Amino acid sequence: MVFRYYNSAVSQASRSLAYMILVIGLMLMGFGVIIAAMPEVFAYLAAAVFFFLGLGCAMTALKIYLAHRRMCMHTPESNAAAPQRENVRIHVHREIG
Repeated sequence: MVFRYYNSAVSQASRSLAYMILVIGLMLMGFGVIIAAMPEVFAYLAAAVFFFLGLGCAMTALKIYLAHRRMCMHTPESNAAAPQRENVRIHVHREIG
């Protein structure tokens, strides 16, 4: 007599998880063999990946810097010199009591 404490959905999920882990393991073993067979090709490939990632980071940093510079140019820095702004009214509610 066999007691099952799970349903078929759990069984199917565990089988598919085991299958995915097996496929990933076999792919990693294959990549390891290919890298061992051709190390120079993968060294150039890794260098190219790092170069383009660094280039992308530098371009993103430059875009952020230029956007910050444009934003600072549009905000008036003379708020401290001018005691009030144009078209601004201050309303003070006083309670009499």
